[in-house]
Amino acid sequence: MRQPAADSSGALLVLRGVGKAFSNGVTALDNVDLAIREGDFLSLLGPSGCGKSTALRLIAGLSTPTAGAIEWLGSRGVDRSDIGFVFQGFNLMQTMTARDNIVLPLRLNGLPVDEAWLADLVDLLGIGSELARKPHEISGGQQQRVAIARALITRPRVILADEPTGNLDTHASAQILAHLRQACRELGQSVVMVTHDPTAASYAGQVILFADGKVAGHVTDPTPDAVLAGLDALAGVAR
Repeated sequence: MRQPAADSSGALLVLRGVGKAFSNGVTALDNVDLAIREGDFLSLLGPSGCGKSTALRLIAGLSTPTAGAIEWLGSRGVDRSDIGFVFQGFNLMQTMTARDNIVLPLRLNGLPVDEAWLADLVDLLGIGSELARKPHEISGGQQQRVAIARALITRPRVILADEPTGNLDTHASAQILAHLRQACRELGQSVVMVTHDPTAASYAGQVILFADGKVAGHVTDPTPDAVLAGLDALAGVAR
């Protein structure tokens, strides 16, 4: 059964009937509808191979759908500065300082550094003491904060986070997730996060459950128990 069409009213970005099939015959996504609005924090959750990471790559423009369309519905077209990406493995340049890593997207696009905005991000993320250090000189949690600052420095409309807490301990994970939620509430960014962790997913405003390449369910106002119940319902398991 086809899922209901995405309600695009007030949306920044909409996936309409998006599919992704590969030459080996594998269908990673099948007829997915999804709307992302300003200030949304959406978590894409499901088992390995369910299509959630493929969806994130398509939104990021790192891959192209083989069916359907991805539409930006704002007042202007999309450019690279509209999207910030937080990678699971940080992807920081090891020969550069934390500060230089943060401003790298601006340098690559020939844009000036807004020092006031940089200072706000540094304060928000609590990394002022790390700016002159290189990634290998700081903790994993601090590296991820640097990566988040890098994703935010261009003031993107949408932040995409691929398992952003996968390499972190429980305490650091909670801090990173709180910062992402704060970006939605205080900075107006939208966040789409891929995770396999029900506790991490519960930081979002809505959890989108993926199964077999489809959007199979939603959990609004999620808690860890509610997310687990949603996953169990998909699997037909009585908890």
